[in-house]
Amino acid sequence: APEQLRGFTARLRDAAERASDAVPEGLTVELRPYQREGLRWLNALAEAGVGGVLADDMGLGKTLQLVTHLLALKERGALTQPALIVVPTSLIPNWQAEIARFAPALKVLALHGPQRGGEFAQLGAQDIVLTSYALLPRDVVALRKQPFELIVLDEAQQVKNPRTQARRAVLSLRAPRCICLTGTPLENHLGELWSQVDLAVPGLLGDEGAFRRHYRVPIEKQHDTECQDRLNRRLAPFILRRTKSQVASELPPKTEITRRVVLEGRQRELYESLRLSLAEELREVIAQRGIQHSGIVVLDALLKLRQVCCDPRLVKLEAARGVRDSAKFDLLMDMLPALLAEGRKVLLFSQFTEMLRLIAHELDRHRVPYVVLTGETRDRAEPVRQFQEGDVPLFLLSLKAGGVGLNLTAADTVIHYDPWWNPAAEAQASDRAHRIGQDKPVFVFRLITSGTVEERIEELKARKAELAEAVLEGGGTRERLSFDEEDLDALLAPG
Repeated sequence: APEQLRGFTARLRDAAERASDAVPEGLTVELRPYQREGLRWLNALAEAGVGGVLADDMGLGKTLQLVTHLLALKERGALTQPALIVVPTSLIPNWQAEIARFAPALKVLALHGPQRGGEFAQLGAQDIVLTSYALLPRDVVALRKQPFELIVLDEAQQVKNPRTQARRAVLSLRAPRCICLTGTPLENHLGELWSQVDLAVPGLLGDEGAFRRHYRVPIEKQHDTECQDRLNRRLAPFILRRTKSQVASELPPKTEITRRVVLEGRQRELYESLRLSLAEELREVIAQRGIQHSGIVVLDALLKLRQVCCDPRLVKLEAARGVRDSAKFDLLMDMLPALLAEGRKVLLFSQFTEMLRLIAHELDRHRVPYVVLTGETRDRAEPVRQFQEGDVPLFLLSLKAGGVGLNLTAADTVIHYDPWWNPAAEAQASDRAHRIGQDKPVFVFRLITSGTVEERIEELKARKAELAEAVLEGGGTRERLSFDEEDLDALLAPG
């Protein structure tokens, strides 16, 4: 109803004048000016009792702004019920890590795994309850018993289809407001836009049919610019979107972001069974020869586990055949279209040329243009020229071929698909983009599977560079290894 809408907008305008951007005491990091602006906007939504869509570009800190807002509510005594945050399953460890890092005072319960039934009794004692789009429909009956202060949907394009089970589940929960986080620009798909906005601000755009008649058809079919302007004006108070180029002056030259994903399903089973059988095999070899002379066997075992983390299709074992789950591959294929839609120019590094082939094959399927540089590339100058001159937005590089000697200042985003032993070498690769002549801030994303050998290597890197070097360089030439059984146990520890 138009009156209700005018009421919404007026309430939000009044609230915006009162809303504070004071940074809560318990926050452990400093906010950039645009993030404080985001905090003020989220606080204004809370004052007005309405929801909204935070649609900043990838890497600008939507999680941080949201966590800061929840901490501000808690410190004001306004978080009387928990906030329910719904995320893609693979990103649960990422959220846990970021909440612990930015706002350790917030009490968090992550619902996952078959044992979670016993945790429903503790919902009321939390500040934040984390769940996934996959589990939400299954747990909805238990979750309905608990009122929530607000519901947050991360990567909210997951509910772009109004008929998804997860969306229906969200609608049946008890919460006065809903906030959608999405880095995917909303301009191109108005149906997806309706689905997200209608969760955040019910009624703002009418029902689906009315929205199609009044907005979608005129804008998409008749290219009616006046209608597009009217839609933009109506949405403006409820959507906050900053692009990387708009806030470039506030960004540091290089922003490093670790995205953690969790292995699931058959990929997790493959990893676990391999981990157990390899640990057993290594114990026998080491008992016979001693760890110092077991180098090649140990490194080969660790290589197989690293390959499972990247994509089971890399593993040349019978057990890996037909395992199609790949959490990291799926995350990458979610990230790339979003980054390219934002106009980013991306360098993607992997140590495994076969991994790059799998990625290239999938990009071909989706008709995404790219160039490749590996040890097999004969003409190195041509792909570099195409990328630097802007003919293609995506450059796939193998570590050995692309880690040094290239100047790729057209890039503003670097993705490391798998971790490297040597922070200096990794930095050197990132610096293909981040170097003299680069006039844009650069984002470096590192993709790590949590609870696996990749995470253990990250810990070792900090403590024992030379050991991590042996593991990740494959060091097949070294018969004698610089590690002991304790190190090996750490690498092969269960998730």
